[in-house]
Amino acid sequence: MKKLFSAVMMCCMTASTVLSGCGNTTDDTKAVEGGEEQTAPEENDKEETAMAKLLYQGHGSFRLTTEKGKIIYIDPFAGEGYDEPADLILVTHQHPDHNRTDLPPHSDDCVIYQNYDALVDGEYQTADIAGVHIEAVQAYNDNHDINECVGYFVSVNGCLLYFAGDTSKTEQMAQLADRNIDYAFLPTDGRFNMDMPEAIECAELIQAKHTVPVHMSPGSLFDAERAKLFDTPSALIVPDGTEIELP
Repeated sequence: MKKLFSAVMMCCMTASTVLSGCGNTTDDTKAVEGGEEQTAPEENDKEETAMAKLLYQGHGSFRLTTEKGKIIYIDPFAGEGYDEPADLILVTHQHPDHNRTDLPPHSDDCVIYQNYDALVDGEYQTADIAGVHIEAVQAYNDNHDINECVGYFVSVNGCLLYFAGDTSKTEQMAQLADRNIDYAFLPTDGRFNMDMPEAIECAELIQAKHTVPVHMSPGSLFDAERAKLFDTPSALIVPDGTEIELP
């Protein structure tokens, strides 16, 4: 069974919520936003409105459920939550901690979209699969060949998600602020990817509404102490097992 943990913003001490919306947080009753107490929707309202959800499984792995119930895994490898049959699997590169496409069961029409599908003859591809729009972007550093790695933009239910994959600062990042990204997920391990200061620099360059540090330490799903170092205005700390609602 997947866990629902608190999502903790760097500017706050605690928050007993599951993150909800492209820029808002709610819990089952009330949340504090802009200094005023807001009332969350009644349970019946929630049932009437389909929501896309993103489960952070740990390390660099995610499970996205669209508002129409399609299941998309991004870089399957870590954590739990592989019980739902995949309609789409996105792989950023072929390192073994990102490409366990065998972990989830597959639906009859499952599409496995690999980095070599997303980057063809030096051209970054776009695609519409399982009800989402996908756009491949640059990902590279000394440990990751620019010709063999990609990041992904995924548009779902009005939200733009940026899964950077394994990378350091890229040339394209200078233009990403114009994309009005809702959530950006950046690696921060400092061994195979950018270190924390460079990740902070990238976060401030990208200017996403929320920037989530992931891929923090080799062999761990989530590193709470290291996450505290991600000190930037858009920082959002999402422990493994946390599900983000994208209404």
